[in-house]
Amino acid sequence: VKSKTKTEGIKIFEKAIDNASPSVEVKSRRVGGATYQVPIEVPKGRRFYLASQWIISAAASRSGRPMSEKLAIELIAAANGDGGAIKKKVGDTLRCNCNFINRAD
Repeated sequence: VKSKTKTEGIKIFEKAIDNASPSVEVKSRRVGGATYQVPIEVPKGRRFYLASQWIISAAASRSGRPMSEKLAIELIAAANGDGGAIKKKVGDTLRCNCNFINRAD
């Protein structure tokens, strides 16, 4: 990572995790006979878990290189605000925002 970006690897890693961490997720709630997708805030430990899982799965879905290179490329992309993990986060955030109207607390 350092050879490609001229930045310390740990700083890239921290920024990638921070950029890919979700702030909200949806949970299914059953109210009466209907099931609603209710947005809830994600705890800090789960944010790290989800971000790291999304980065690893996005890196694994790339083809043609060793996993170490794919993971480095995905970390750099996530730190820059693009890549598969960021697309997953944006998709989940949009789903939460759409379901915010159906909130059944």
